[in-house]
Amino acid sequence: MTTTLPSRERALPRPDQVQSLVSFLEHESQPMIVLDPHYNILAANTAYQRQFGGADKAYIGQKCYRVSHQYDVPCDQAGEHCPMKKAQEMRSPDKVLHIHHTPRGPEHVEVELRPIFDEHGEISAYVERLSMVRSASARPSNEGLVGCSPAFNLALAQLQRVAPSMLPVLLLGESGTGKELFARAVHETSERATGPFVVVDCSGLTETLFESELFGHEKGAFTGAVTRKPGLVDTAQGGTLFLDEIGDVPLAMQVKLLRLIESGTYRRVGGVETLHANFRLIAATHKPLERMMESGEFRPDLYYRISAFPILLPPLRNRVEDIGLLVNSFLQRAAVGKRRLTIEADALARLQRFAWPGNVRELRNVLERASLFADDGVIRAAYLPQAPCAVAPQAPSRVDGNTLAQALATFKGTRGELARHLGMSERTLYRRLKEQGLV
Repeated sequence: MTTTLPSRERALPRPDQVQSLVSFLEHESQPMIVLDPHYNILAANTAYQRQFGGADKAYIGQKCYRVSHQYDVPCDQAGEHCPMKKAQEMRSPDKVLHIHHTPRGPEHVEVELRPIFDEHGEISAYVERLSMVRSASARPSNEGLVGCSPAFNLALAQLQRVAPSMLPVLLLGESGTGKELFARAVHETSERATGPFVVVDCSGLTETLFESELFGHEKGAFTGAVTRKPGLVDTAQGGTLFLDEIGDVPLAMQVKLLRLIESGTYRRVGGVETLHANFRLIAATHKPLERMMESGEFRPDLYYRISAFPILLPPLRNRVEDIGLLVNSFLQRAAVGKRRLTIEADALARLQRFAWPGNVRELRNVLERASLFADDGVIRAAYLPQAPCAVAPQAPSRVDGNTLAQALATFKGTRGELARHLGMSERTLYRRLKEQGLV
């Protein structure tokens, strides 16, 4: 077992070693800093100075947790995951998503920390790479994902992990939690960001209509097919195909969808030519697919194909810290080309007490209704519904084994915090972990 020296005895890098590291880091386009084992920032490259620091270099010699988070103690003592502590324990790189204070305000940053070893095999310094997360905002925003709560950050961290790959992604969670926004963020963070993002709404489509919409049809394939029509698979070539509410796909079509995913080929309705598909698959549902498999409503082979990387999106009641951000984002978006709207403190506090069974979608609808009464541009508590907090929240979707293992591996809080994020009691979480052999 490796013995770690007490912090006061750990060897610090020599000035010439620090300068060599900085010279190397200057060739990197991303912000990077050098830290000693006591959390002190020793040096930074130009990219860091430009995005986080400033020309005065006042951050040199400061604690990283004070500069990045304005904490008085290391991140792990402030209730967050500390990559330095993890890298020290594992003697290997560690990566985490944090919210950093920057000259522009709070921003999501992906932090990767690598230990530097001296000639005796002891950690003498760390190199930290900081990557800005463009797929979400920790401040009110005119578009895209918005949030800063631990539950939201967990889902965002999983998104950042999977986006650069080609793995199929399955977005799970209650209706109204923002699955299409998350799917679009996966697309825009991937190497296919310049390609099309094509949405297929699987709900309400009959078997014949679904096949025609997805694969297209040839002229004369059926009554009314007067011309050849390309399908949405054609449209998604080189991009991302998002199958929203995949739990609603008819059983007969699930077979053809499985063949498309497995072989990468398909035929238009009424056609004989085999066509080749080229898309990245993202699927979403609020339905319990595992229970649907047990009842024969959803094919197990299709489920295991689409669920390579499941992400559970948290309900709004589990991310109360984000409600103020979301409210101000919606009001900011509504003000484009129109009058500016604000919300009084009592009204915002009331919104934070609601149960939100309809999640973010319901919050937006409530604000749009309240804005009609705000003649002076101020949304007040009197304009809000009287008793949405009395509405019982929806029961959380069953968390499958893959999702549970994924959350356990990436969640940085306590087991109690993980249980709250997953919408279950700590006792239920322990039972599920035991059932899955994860404890």
